[in-house]
Amino acid sequence: MKKFQRVTTYLPFLFLTITLLSCQDEFEEVTLSEETTAITLSSVTATLMKNTATKDGSFDNIVDGASCIDIKFPYTVTVNGLDVIIDSLEDLQVIEQVFDAAQDDENILEIIFPITITQADFTEIALNGLEEFRKLAAECTEGGADEDIECIDFIYPITLFTFDVDLEQTGSIVAENDKDLRLFFSGLKEGDLASVDFPISLKLYDGTSIEVNSNEELTRTLEGARDACDEDDDDDYNDDDFDKERLNNYLTECPWFVREVKRDGRLQTEQYVGYLMNFATDGTVTVRNGDDADLNGSWGTSVSDKGILVQLNFDTLVDFNLEWLIYDIGEGKIKLYESPENRIIMHSACDIYSNSPDNLRALLIECSWIIKRVKNNGSQINRLLGYEFQFKPDGVVTLSNRETVSEGAWEITTNQEGRLVMAIVMGEEPSVSFEWLLSDLEDRRLQFNIEGTRYEIILVRDCEAQDEEDKDVGFLTTIFNETEWKIAYAEENGDDTTQMYDDVALYMDRNGSLEVRSLNGEVYSTGIWFAYRNAEFKLELIIAFSPGSNYLPLANDYVLLDIAENRLELKHQNDGGGYDKLILER
Repeated sequence: MKKFQRVTTYLPFLFLTITLLSCQDEFEEVTLSEETTAITLSSVTATLMKNTATKDGSFDNIVDGASCIDIKFPYTVTVNGLDVIIDSLEDLQVIEQVFDAAQDDENILEIIFPITITQADFTEIALNGLEEFRKLAAECTEGGADEDIECIDFIYPITLFTFDVDLEQTGSIVAENDKDLRLFFSGLKEGDLASVDFPISLKLYDGTSIEVNSNEELTRTLEGARDACDEDDDDDYNDDDFDKERLNNYLTECPWFVREVKRDGRLQTEQYVGYLMNFATDGTVTVRNGDDADLNGSWGTSVSDKGILVQLNFDTLVDFNLEWLIYDIGEGKIKLYESPENRIIMHSACDIYSNSPDNLRALLIECSWIIKRVKNNGSQINRLLGYEFQFKPDGVVTLSNRETVSEGAWEITTNQEGRLVMAIVMGEEPSVSFEWLLSDLEDRRLQFNIEGTRYEIILVRDCEAQDEEDKDVGFLTTIFNETEWKIAYAEENGDDTTQMYDDVALYMDRNGSLEVRSLNGEVYSTGIWFAYRNAEFKLELIIAFSPGSNYLPLANDYVLLDIAENRLELKHQNDGGGYDKLILER
């Protein structure tokens, strides 16, 4: 923070207090005493009071990157392609969640203009474009070097009085908040005198209350609080104010699944899928690979100007051997970063290794679950795409595609290592009848596998309340009203296959059913569709067809790239890195 230049300070007069009722013709006369001292607009006390009552704009730095302004609610931003309406502090957390969910850390945020910004003195300015915004944001001083004092706050109400040069009282106000106090000082002119009605109380950043009884006490208190805490005036939303001790505790609290490894600019994730890291308090780290072999190494943390660093050393896992910056600590996630070419993303296995299966059991029972992917020995079982599981409290599980229903039994247990297992027995559907190890647990998504094999199943949650809250999912249900959707473009692994579908159209009903019809209306095939918001907050659309359908090549879990009333653009990434694309028009 900048140190304030001490201007001519106190006039040997009085110091009482005021509130934003403007100057009044009638007011209670204040009795002055020789000990009281008046303050002027340029005095140290007035400057400190103004800076303490300054509006702190750092709370929305994830959007504007500027601590001396904030954007007035409501407004809209586009975050990695997702429109987000910001109408509360909680909505700002949604932006961070979208950023954290992006695996490549290349986040794009666009502010939709016009907006209204509030400055440090509570002045509001309407802005119509990015250049105007950038000009104002550039005037802010970041990194905690600005003049506002955030480590202490006034406890309101506070009464203030004004006087002329002849010490005649000219007005009084009662400030109910920081805005009132700032506007009071904004209304003073050079030569005007003011006083505070002592005693007044202030609250420190740690919750401690302080009572002051004079100008001198107030000045000392505000000066002492100037650098008493970390104001967190930066746009590094990822720092989450963690320290070395918190990081050490976080790393050793639970095992960590390796979710992504990028080294020297090349993604190495595939060879580390299922690797589990155990950090011990003695500085050793053990990594268990997919074959249940343990690889041993060491770890340690240190503090640098950039932040907290963690050093990893292994004899065999050379891709992990670096001094990594802790770029992000989120809920159940840690991102290690060295450069754009080197990073590791880990997810906590706290919920996966548990002595109590009750939480997972309750989660499965709460809603139905849609199959996003199921693989047996590496081969994807496309005919089960979009099928719905219903896990019932009595241990019965059903699997349905709205036409057929299979029934079986299920339970949640733990294996010898304490890892949660979902056991399904369904004689009519052997492709799902396994003891599945939980490998990832997120709010909308569950992933299971069979360790040491290429068996995998991914489920996404289907709750009515969840769909009602998502406006994009709701929009799809309104345009899928059994109208004709033509396949304007289809691509399979880079090959244009549009002509294969020239003579058919899709008819999707809002209840989740679909039909492939000829141009004359004859039904060639039936299927289902399901829309949901994925873990990266992108909208996905599952399209599936009945077993034996000629249209199974169109069956996929697509990401919706563009949504309009008469046009949908979808893309699916295949395991080999290629893409399937689909454009529907009506």
